[in-house]
Amino acid sequence: MRTTAALTALAVVLGAAARAQAAPKADAASGLAAFETVRKVFQHPRCQNCHIPGDAPLQFDDGRPHGQNVKRGAGGQGPAGLPCVTCHQSRNPPTSYGAHTPPGAPNWHLPPARTPMVFLHLTPAQLCATIKDPARTGGKDLPAMLDHVANDQLVGWGWDPGAGRAPVPVARAELTAAFRAWMDAGAPCPAR
Repeated sequence: MRTTAALTALAVVLGAAARAQAAPKADAASGLAAFETVRKVFQHPRCQNCHIPGDAPLQFDDGRPHGQNVKRGAGGQGPAGLPCVTCHQSRNPPTSYGAHTPPGAPNWHLPPARTPMVFLHLTPAQLCATIKDPARTGGKDLPAMLDHVANDQLVGWGWDPGAGRAPVPVARAELTAAFRAWMDAGAPCPAR
C-alpha cells in the first residue's frame, strides 16, 4: 500500500516536471518585444491624449491642448457645469459632419485625478512601471488592465476615432495578444 502511494506520488511529480519542460516559458526578451507593441499603442495620441500628467486633456494627432479650456474634473468626467458628455456623445458623429468634430464613445471621460494613469512623456521603463502599479491604474492589476485593453468600449474608440484622426496603428487583437505575451513572460520592464 505504501509503495503504491509512493509510486503514485512519484508519477504525479514526474508528470508535472515533464509538462513544465514541454511548455516553453516566455523569456524576458520576448516579453520586452511584446511590451514594445504595448508601448507603441499606449503612447499613440489616441491613448496618451487622455492619459496626461496635468488636468488639461490633449486633442488631435499633434497632442495640442484641448479647446474651450477643458479640464479633467475630480472624477475625470470634466468640471462641474461642463461634463465631457456635453460635446462627446456615445458614438462618433457621421463622417458627413466633417473632420475634427467632437468624437464619441460610450462613457467618454479621462482617468480620475487621483489615478491619472499617465502615459505622456514617460520613458518605456516608466510607462511599464505605471501599467504594473494598481495605485496608478485605478486599482487595476495586470489581468484587469488586459481586460480594459481588450474590451473597454472607450478604449476601442482608438481604432475608430472618426474623421480627421489617425487610428491606433496596431490592431486591437494584436495589442491584446502582445499584452498577454508580456504578462506571460513575467511583465518585464525595459531598463530605460
